[in-house]
Amino acid sequence: MSHPPHLSPTVRPATPADVDGARQLMLDTFYRDFGYGYVPAWHRDVVDIENTYLNDPRHLLLVAVHDGKVVATTGVRSAGPAHPPHPRWLAERYPSGTTAQLVRVYVRPEHRRHGLARTLVRRACDFAAATPGYDSIYLHTNVEVEGAEAFWRSMAKEIFDARTTGEHGPGVGTVHFEIPMP
Repeated sequence: MSHPPHLSPTVRPATPADVDGARQLMLDTFYRDFGYGYVPAWHRDVVDIENTYLNDPRHLLLVAVHDGKVVATTGVRSAGPAHPPHPRWLAERYPSGTTAQLVRVYVRPEHRRHGLARTLVRRACDFAAATPGYDSIYLHTNVEVEGAEAFWRSMAKEIFDARTTGEHGPGVGTVHFEIPMP
């Protein structure tokens, strides 16, 4: 399904009016794509989108809106990977404050394969580059989700494949990546 140019989704920073739609997309992704649902320890930002993304000048939530509905999201937070569950060396390499972590790069299934995630990630990286204090752009992904690994390998450099250590247990294929600062 391709969108005629005049019907392409609009990509922009989220506003308070987008919060409910963005949260619904994120929750749908946790349940449908990840299969484990909402996990409070991992998903606090989803409950408090406004304070996490909209009220912090070093954070950003981008949305793609189509026919008034949020169909894709990408967030930037000034936080590195948490230890635990991630290895200490990784948390030290990407410290909170100087690391722009890309999070919540989600696209509704019917809007995938049209370049939305790539557009959102590029804009998020531009935001990180323009925001004082960021030294690196980091992310981790669950490569068990169809298309995730190929997408990130096309845009980023692998730093650590946690599948080799089994640290997250079965069914969670976490791979950590870095994207060069634009």
